[in-house]
Amino acid sequence: MKGPQYLLLVLAGLVALGWGLPAAHRWPSPRNLLPSLLALLGIVMMLLGALLTFLPRFFLE
Repeated sequence: MKGPQYLLLVLAGLVALGWGLPAAHRWPSPRNLLPSLLALLGIVMMLLGALLTFLPRFFLE
């Protein structure tokens, strides 16, 4: 059963989102691109991790 291992992907996405959103608002304009992209990556990681946790064979069928 490989479902629970994807919870680490959800956790990593949550950490990236938790750091990226405040940093994107705090950093000055040209430098806020990195935290903004990291927050977007965190959302994608969380969604992908949740999908693979509950449906581990989603991309195989």
